[in-house]
Amino acid sequence: MVRSVVDKFVDWVIAESAYEEVDRTYLCNRIMALVGEAGVERESHAQTLVEAKDELVALAVENGFVGFLLEEQEVLGAVLMDFITPSPSQLNREFWTQYESNPDQAIADFYDLSKRNDYIKVKAIAKNIYYQVPTEYGDLEITINLSKPEKDPKAIAAAKLVEASDYPKCLLCMENEGYQGRVNHPARANHRIVRLDLGEEKWGFQYSPYAYFNEHAIFLNTEHVPMAITPKTFEQLLDLVDLLPGYFVGSNSDLPISGGSILTHNHYQGGRHRFAMEKAEMEHSFTFAGFEEVSAGLVKWPMSVIRLACEDKGRLVELATKILDKWRSYSDEAVQIFASSNGEPHHTITPIARRKGEQFELDLVLRDNQTSEEFPNGIYHPHPDVQHIKKENIGLIEVMGLAILPPRLKDELQEVEAYLLGEVEEVVAYHQEWADELKRQHPEVSKETVTQLVRKAVGQVFGRVLEDAGVYKRTPEGQAAFLRFVEYVGLADRN
Repeated sequence: MVRSVVDKFVDWVIAESAYEEVDRTYLCNRIMALVGEAGVERESHAQTLVEAKDELVALAVENGFVGFLLEEQEVLGAVLMDFITPSPSQLNREFWTQYESNPDQAIADFYDLSKRNDYIKVKAIAKNIYYQVPTEYGDLEITINLSKPEKDPKAIAAAKLVEASDYPKCLLCMENEGYQGRVNHPARANHRIVRLDLGEEKWGFQYSPYAYFNEHAIFLNTEHVPMAITPKTFEQLLDLVDLLPGYFVGSNSDLPISGGSILTHNHYQGGRHRFAMEKAEMEHSFTFAGFEEVSAGLVKWPMSVIRLACEDKGRLVELATKILDKWRSYSDEAVQIFASSNGEPHHTITPIARRKGEQFELDLVLRDNQTSEEFPNGIYHPHPDVQHIKKENIGLIEVMGLAILPPRLKDELQEVEAYLLGEVEEVVAYHQEWADELKRQHPEVSKETVTQLVRKAVGQVFGRVLEDAGVYKRTPEGQAAFLRFVEYVGLADRN
């Protein structure tokens, strides 16, 4: 049966929400008020709810009900998808009611809604380039991020004309739930947040619109308070992995340079994904004095990771707190590690929590944000010779082994492939030395092998990026220094 653009969208709204057939006329009228009446009877070719929404947005542009800027169209799109989205109170009531009998189903339902109502940009995420590269540290994951559309110059100009506003204060504030959006702030009419208690604090649980991994979730303090790694951080991470079966949860660091975080709003990230770091084996095992029930060790990883595991969350928090306190004040001049300089603290931790059966696991990644004349962007930051691939801060997701690389690399790496095949005479200047070295090492390259060769080389560069970010280097001297810190914390024995 032929259905019009409005009728088909309303069909889906009734099928996927609390609206009923008796609401059809009401829904049609409300939608025409948003997109205009001209052209609403034309035939729809949409195969999904999101495609039906896109048809309505296109119609609204034709009718002059919305502008040509993508940001303006996304505002309307979110409003349309709000028709299938429960109110915050209904969503929270249904989530926690379902959670009582089946936590996994409650999480699955919330995730499914966030995809169906186009809050998670499934179509856009599918554009990302993703692959894995075997390395000595396991299979590192590479993503070239193509999901977020680049800013139209017209949108940038329009944003400058918008009156300044501090509402919402940032992208992680609770006030984003249901926010209409504007040219310089994303549309959030279809955004919902599950409320939960972490100790005495009120927090929110939502999904990331542009997910980098499976069920990429964000946990945010309901108050706009700055990032801080404290004993409470460890408690909350462990409580979250207890609350959400199968999820890891971690935090970016709380110091500039040493993380990719929004430092102004305390939040965590998590999801249902096993990163290479989690799979990495232990190189040294030991126990800390006074914490003999906690198994501990150093992880074979390019960054400096202490792994703790225990059934008792409280004991894990106590030991993690001791390690954090010791690290914040620790210096080792022999390997250029200093706790502070000129009154500025340099040391913090990127923590990651998991639950495995009855045991809780904490990975504590030591971070240092020192700079120097040689490395003004950070001593423990991607060094200049690898910044042609990755120059941004190394945040939580990269720490665990997933590279989030900029969109420019899609075309630039294709150019490198063409250069290796002799189809072009040069590449963009910052890739030239790397491309020349690849050409020297692989004279046998062919059209059949060139893509795999370049992808492998990118993975190797990412491994180097992580080594640069590692405080204790993967050398005998560096690993001996790492063990000196462990001994400074206080060992019971070492295997």
